[in-house]
Amino acid sequence: MLQNNPELKSKIDQLWNKFWSGGISNPLTAIEQITYLLFMKRLDELDLKRQADAEWTGEKYTSKFAGKWIPPEYRAKAREDDTQKETDKRHADAQMYEIDKSTLRWSEFKRMQAEEMLQHVQSKVFPFLKDLNGAESNFTHHMKNAVFIIPKPSLMVEAVKTIDEIFEVMERDSRENGQAFQDIQGDVYEMLLSEIATAGKNGQFRTPRHIIKLLADLVQPQLGHKIADPACGSGGFLLGAYQYIVTQLALTQMKKGAGTKDLTPDEDGFIRTSVAAALTEKAQAILSASLWGYDIDSTMVRLGLMNLMMHGIDEPNIDYKDTLSKSYTQEAEYDIIMANPPFTGSIDKGDINENLQLSTTKTELLFVENIYRLLKKGGTAGVIVPQGVLFGSGKAFKDLRKILVDRCDLKAVITLPSGVFKPYAGVSTAILLFTKVWGPKDKVDKPATEHVWFYEMAADGYSLDDKRSKQKTTDGKDSWGDLQDIIGKYHARNAEKDIDRTAKSFMVPYSEIVEEKNDYDLSLSRYKEDVFEEVHYDAPGVILDRLIQAEVGEVDDTELAKVQSGIVRELLELKGMVG
Repeated sequence: MLQNNPELKSKIDQLWNKFWSGGISNPLTAIEQITYLLFMKRLDELDLKRQADAEWTGEKYTSKFAGKWIPPEYRAKAREDDTQKETDKRHADAQMYEIDKSTLRWSEFKRMQAEEMLQHVQSKVFPFLKDLNGAESNFTHHMKNAVFIIPKPSLMVEAVKTIDEIFEVMERDSRENGQAFQDIQGDVYEMLLSEIATAGKNGQFRTPRHIIKLLADLVQPQLGHKIADPACGSGGFLLGAYQYIVTQLALTQMKKGAGTKDLTPDEDGFIRTSVAAALTEKAQAILSASLWGYDIDSTMVRLGLMNLMMHGIDEPNIDYKDTLSKSYTQEAEYDIIMANPPFTGSIDKGDINENLQLSTTKTELLFVENIYRLLKKGGTAGVIVPQGVLFGSGKAFKDLRKILVDRCDLKAVITLPSGVFKPYAGVSTAILLFTKVWGPKDKVDKPATEHVWFYEMAADGYSLDDKRSKQKTTDGKDSWGDLQDIIGKYHARNAEKDIDRTAKSFMVPYSEIVEEKNDYDLSLSRYKEDVFEEVHYDAPGVILDRLIQAEVGEVDDTELAKVQSGIVRELLELKGMVG
C-alpha cells in the first residue's frame, strides 16, 4: 500500500497542495481534475505500450492517436435534401477544424509553453477525451457535463510535472518491489479518493484493496459470469473481479506451459497479475461486457469509468442509477455481486422500489435485499455490512436475516475488526457470503442454508489505527494477518470437523440459528464459546514482600521495622493486615 512508499505519498501530497493553493479547494472538484490529467497520461502510456506490444507480436493495433479528429460540433451533418454540392461544402467546412490526433498525446503537449498548454488541453485534448469512445458510448454520455477547470497556466505546468514524477516513482517501485504497476496506480488513486471525505454524504467510504481481493478470492468470479456492484463508487470491486479473472486465466496458461514468469504473492499474500496476454480478443470482449456498476453520484460514475478504462477496460458499463428506486427494474440478472453499499443513509419511502419487501428506509438493509433480488438463482454475493445487520432486533433486520438463511444458502459470516475502514470510519463490519436458491415469490419447500461458517478476523496485516501501516512478522516479512487463513479455511470448511466453538472459525447448523432463543441472530458472539484460563497468583504476603524488596533491596526485618513513613511503611502495614 501507499503507506510503504513515503516518496510516492509525498508527491501525492504535493499535487494535492498545488491544487489547493491554485484555487481548487473543493476536494471532489480537485480529484476530478487530477483524474482527468492522470487519465490523459495513462491513455498515452497505454497506447504507446500497446503499439510496442503489437509490433513485437506482429498483431494489428490502431493507435487512439492515429489520424485526424474533428470536434463533434464541427462535424459534417449531411441532410437528406442536401445536394452533392452542399454535402461537399459541409465536409470542406468540417475539415477546416481537423486536429492531428498525435498533438493530443500527453507526451506531446507537456512540452508546450504554459499558456499554450492550458489553452490546448482545454480546447482540444479534453474535448477529445470526452469524445474518446464515439458519440453513442456510455463514457461520452457521462462525460457530457464534465468540465476542465484548471484556472491558471502555472497550475497546469506544475500538475503535469508532478504527475510525470509520480509515474516515474510508480514505475521504479513496480520494478524494484515486483508490485503490479496498476496496483500502485490503484494506491495513488485510492489516496486521492480518500481525500473526498472521511465518510461521504451517504456513508460511502473506500474499501481497502486487500479486502476487495479477499472478497474476490472468496466468491471466485469466472470468465462469462455477469458481475455487478449496485453501489460501485469508483469501481474498486469491479476492478477486483476483473483482476481476479485475468489472474486465473494467466495461471491456467502457465500450467499449460504458455507462461514464462512465475507469479509471486503480493504484500497481502494474494497472487494477481495485470498481464492480459492470457486474454484472447474474444475473452477480453466477454470480460469487458461482464462488469456492471451503478452509482447515484454522477462524479463517482465518471471516476469509476476512468478508473476501469485506465486499467484496460475500454468501454466499462458503469451508469448513473439509484438501484433502490422505482426506476431501477432489473431482477435475477447477475451471477456474482460484490459490494460495500452505503451504511448510514436512508431513502425517501415514496421512492423505494415496490419489489423490495422489507418495511424500512435503512439503506444497509434495502441494499442487501436488493442484491438478493438481483442475483440469478445459483448466483453468489459477497457483501460488506455493518455488524448491526447481524443482530438488530427490529422487524426489518430479522426479516432480512430470514431471507438470507431460508431463501439463500448463507455460506459465511466473517466479522472484521473495527479499524479496517480507518481513517474513514471506525464502524464494525462483517462480510456476508450467500448464494441465491429460492426466488422472492417461490414457496420455500426446504430452507436453503444447512450450516453457516463463522470466522472472527483479528488482523488484516495493517495496524488498526488511523495510520493503517503495514505490519511485519517476527522475521521481518509483510504480515498477511488472517487474510490467507480465511480463504484457506473457507474453501476447506467442513460441517463435521469445524465444530470447536472456541476456535477462530466454526460452523453452526441452521436449526440452532432459528431456535427461539437465537431468533435468526447471526452475530458470531452468540455462538462462540469463550475460553477462560485458570490463572494462579502468589499469596498476597509473597507479592508484598516482592514489592518491599523492589523498594529497599535485601534488608533484614530489624532494619525494616525502623522505617517510619513512606510507601514501605504502608506496604508493611498492609502485610500485617493480610497476615
